[in-house]
Amino acid sequence: MISIYVHRNGETCSAPRVEPAWLEPGADLTLWVDLSAPGAEEGRLLSDVFRFHPLSVEDALSAIHHPKVEPYPGYLYLILHGIDFEGRHRGFATRDIDFFLGRNYLVTVHDGRSRSIAKWKQVCDRHEHALAEGPSALLHRIVDTMVENYRPEIDALEDQIDELEEIAILGRRPHLVRMILGLKRDLASLRRVVLPQRDAVGRLARREFSQINDEITYRFRDVYDHFVRMSEEAALFQDRMTSILEAHLSAVSNRLNVIVKVLTVISTIFLPLTVLTGMWGMNVPLPMFPGGDAAQFWWVAAMMGAIAFGMLAVLRWKKWM
Repeated sequence: MISIYVHRNGETCSAPRVEPAWLEPGADLTLWVDLSAPGAEEGRLLSDVFRFHPLSVEDALSAIHHPKVEPYPGYLYLILHGIDFEGRHRGFATRDIDFFLGRNYLVTVHDGRSRSIAKWKQVCDRHEHALAEGPSALLHRIVDTMVENYRPEIDALEDQIDELEEIAILGRRPHLVRMILGLKRDLASLRRVVLPQRDAVGRLARREFSQINDEITYRFRDVYDHFVRMSEEAALFQDRMTSILEAHLSAVSNRLNVIVKVLTVISTIFLPLTVLTGMWGMNVPLPMFPGGDAAQFWWVAAMMGAIAFGMLAVLRWKKWM
């Protein structure tokens, strides 16, 4: 699906197609072309009308998992990732958005599920001055919205970490280790996406490209600070998860030691009793049967009780109990 917005003569309106004259060096307008779920028609628009480099077109039409920024003759190619809210049941996930930034145009390519793009489409439909500051300002607004969408997801991850910290010591919840490892995997995915985006936006904030003027460069510095903060939080969260996992394993080990200790005490007490009964065998007559010798039975029982209490006293004296 192709959406086209043109700002000229102080007004922003949609257009059915891209006119080649709009891409001429002297064209006085701002053009935003959004390609949602691109196919063959969108690919021809990128290669035949805008005449982008084949490598950048190939990257834009495929799923690229690594954010990056690359300058090409006449335009800037940028890949960033936004939060995938539809994939939250599978854990942390992102979707890439490709940007082509030229002198007077911005082309965005995505799979059709970008909340940031949808928001600014609505703004362009309602406000005639939405593109008045140029394509680089629109790029900043979209990227800034993408960064804002990260915050609820990061806060949700922090809430999960706080919950796991409370239950890790008790360890009563089943599959707790699986939950911890799953959250560690989400945090690793967050760092894997945020760090390259931080570097890419950092380049946009260093006046490195002619397509971005000084004013927009200052704005990208603020976005860069957000990415730096997110990368630091991701590193801190990973350290916390490692500590939680170690604490949980230590608690499990301590509980296992207590259980083994109790079983060992029971086994130690009954071991001499078993030896004693084995020595007597089944030759001691029981008093409840005819011909039984009550004195001999109680003598053996008293000896077994004395040994049991004696061993308990020794274990307490050794402070093993």
